[in-house]
Amino acid sequence: MSELRPKTNQVRGGLERSSFGETAEALYLTSGYVYETAEEAAATFKGDIDGYIYSRYGNPTVSVFEERLRLLDGAEACRATASGMAAVFAALACNLEAGDRVVASRSLFGSTLAVLGTLLPRWGIDTELVDGRDLDAWEAALTTPTKMVFLETPSNPLLEIVDIAAVAERARAARALVVADNVFATPVLQRPIELGADVVVYSTTKHLDGQGRTMGGAVLGSAQYIDGPFKEFQRHTGPTMSPFTAWILAKSLETLDLRVAQQSRTAAELAAFLQSRPGVLETRYPTADGHPQVELARRQMSGGGSMVAVEIDGGRAAAFRFMNALRFFDISNNLGDAKSLATHPATTTHSRLTPEERAAVGISDGFVRLSIGLEDVEDLKEDLAQALGA
Repeated sequence: MSELRPKTNQVRGGLERSSFGETAEALYLTSGYVYETAEEAAATFKGDIDGYIYSRYGNPTVSVFEERLRLLDGAEACRATASGMAAVFAALACNLEAGDRVVASRSLFGSTLAVLGTLLPRWGIDTELVDGRDLDAWEAALTTPTKMVFLETPSNPLLEIVDIAAVAERARAARALVVADNVFATPVLQRPIELGADVVVYSTTKHLDGQGRTMGGAVLGSAQYIDGPFKEFQRHTGPTMSPFTAWILAKSLETLDLRVAQQSRTAAELAAFLQSRPGVLETRYPTADGHPQVELARRQMSGGGSMVAVEIDGGRAAAFRFMNALRFFDISNNLGDAKSLATHPATTTHSRLTPEERAAVGISDGFVRLSIGLEDVEDLKEDLAQALGA
């Protein structure tokens, strides 16, 4: 299957039919498994026989999703988790211990910042945050012994771009493992492992589901990492994806390329539309000419994605009036959905940051994050125009 093209693997990757010959992927809603003999059970637990033991360890339906995503991402191995934050935390925690150090880009999802800045320090793990766009800052930070590097590109919510290849080169010289959050780009538009990252994390809740139905996450990387420290950590701490969630996600992957391509086309058109509208101070879209890192974005991404960041003139009050007037953009903290969504990061996803911390990453009270769905672009334009008028 690894020799097939991505669009084929989206539909057929990981498929293993049962003896019933079903067309769709089978759904195995089971917590445990039985054995013909006590000797078979003992050999399976010992690892002499390859088989399923307990659905916290592995499940046939979850395996289909993991293999399908692995093929799309170009990784050696994949493990699904209960949520995106479970993926982020487990990807770090499985490889860190007291006295270790992490260097991370400053512009990150709010909960990821909490993990790095609040939770890990409780166990004696230090984190240094740097401007992810500044390669000199990365290089300076990596002169101090570092165990892991964490980055998010495009970043949440301001769509900053981190040069994955350049950071990975510096991390390798420092013998640090690079973890890349690829949620905004998806494996359709960006494959971080091909650019030098060691580990990729996803919130599958977003585009990989694409219809707001499930909570899930995934971690991909080398077989040594995934089947070694990560698998051991996940088995004993339990952030496991349910078979039903995995079944939905396996089906969702079949249309991922179609959805993301259409959403990206619409988002690019809306970003251009918003740049010239009165009441808009700034519009950010990774592959648009006005983006300060447009050349880098075009080099490491095959499209700009479904996210647009816009700063409304007038601060929080004006941003709220704009959002409240929207008809086809639902107010939600989610993203990557078939329905268009609007988020005010300063009061939701990044509300736990202090005003000074938000200012440091450029999140003003006027910024609104738009997740572009599958509606007609002209309807969305009309909606944005009338909401700006409000």
